[in-house]
Amino acid sequence: MTIALRYAAYSDVGCLREGNEDSGYAGQHLLAVADGMGGYAGGEVASSIAISSIRRLDFESPRSDEMAEVLQQAVEQANASLSRRIMEEPQLENMGTTLTAMLWAGSRVALIHIGDSRAYLMRGSRFEQITHDHTLVQTLVDEGKITEEEVATHPQRSLILRALDGKSPVDPDISISEAKPGDRYLLCSDGLSGVVSKKTIHETLATEADPRGAAKKLIELAIRGGGPDNITAVVADVIETETDREGPTSSAQIVGAADQRREHDDQGNDSPARRAQELRGGGDTAEMDPVRDEVPAEAPYAAAPGHHEPYDDDYDDYEAPPAARRGRPEPEGGYRTRRWWPMVLVFVVVVAVVAGATYYFGRQYVDSQYYVGPSPSGDTVSIYQGINTDIAGFSLSEEIEDTRISLDSLPEADRGAVENTLPAENLDDARERVDMLGQDTATEEGSG
Repeated sequence: MTIALRYAAYSDVGCLREGNEDSGYAGQHLLAVADGMGGYAGGEVASSIAISSIRRLDFESPRSDEMAEVLQQAVEQANASLSRRIMEEPQLENMGTTLTAMLWAGSRVALIHIGDSRAYLMRGSRFEQITHDHTLVQTLVDEGKITEEEVATHPQRSLILRALDGKSPVDPDISISEAKPGDRYLLCSDGLSGVVSKKTIHETLATEADPRGAAKKLIELAIRGGGPDNITAVVADVIETETDREGPTSSAQIVGAADQRREHDDQGNDSPARRAQELRGGGDTAEMDPVRDEVPAEAPYAAAPGHHEPYDDDYDDYEAPPAARRGRPEPEGGYRTRRWWPMVLVFVVVVAVVAGATYYFGRQYVDSQYYVGPSPSGDTVSIYQGINTDIAGFSLSEEIEDTRISLDSLPEADRGAVENTLPAENLDDARERVDMLGQDTATEEGSG
């Protein structure tokens, strides 16, 4: 018996994000999803590097007993690539990415996972999540401190405890399993799993016969749910080649940021095709046709330098160029300049207004943000106003209170949360979070 994969991969920017920081890959021996983070293009860089680093495995066909080791090495190389990129571009120091990937050798499957992107398996009537989220809320669920139902509304539901960031050692989950004909796998970013319920995902995978239809339907459901994040879905069916009429998928599919950046690299740094690619809209699987400067057949005069469109008697408000009214020929290009300079002036004014408004409202937004994190010395817990990031070397936050709570005195889960920063709605909310940390510290010391 020979088994193979029939698959489809799709990615969409969603309804609220300006760019797509997700990347996805589907090939004959490799499936992968990466969800980037970091803003200022950092997320798309990180997820693209992760996918680019491991997709070579699709063509190397490792032995089944080597798959786990090969996957581990590829992910470590991806992390090293992130580290090198951060050294080259320090403004990307806050970037990182999740990564969930499956490598196939016959019926054996190696699964590697870090972060909160997910992998699901549907086998007959059974449907299960086969990855474990590396998030603070999942840790709280595991410890019995909150229920599964409380995860969706928890203020720290997006806080990831493990990711590829180019700074921390790689610590993924790795497992080996056996696939069977009829299995259907789904890999997705949390833009899907965080919006569409597990029950609805199961129903969609069970009712959509084709992987392409299933992946597209899942993304549509996430968009109907508000699409607050980028959405990526890779759906793959395990088939028996001797009996399946349609056969396996033959070509690899790259979607999301990895696809965009690959095309940009292929097209050069500043080509017309690259600029057209940057204007693509909607889902990342569709792209805009290149725009060409062509002369319409109806306007032959426009093709010759120094000629303008002929006078049309139907336009009563036609006014000849000033030089022509004086009986002298118009200098080449002079009429075009007089036609376009008002539009250029309007454009400059609009840009200035937008830039000013962006700065004003951006400043207002930054000043309204608070978070709890390590003090500058790294020894205690502090409250900050602003956003935990730097732009061109300038910090967008400032310490406003040092709580004097020692980081080392906190329970491990709380210490990890503080080190990754705890966002707060306002100063009072930040102080409440600090009070809770103090209570946890007292409980820890009392139990000790």
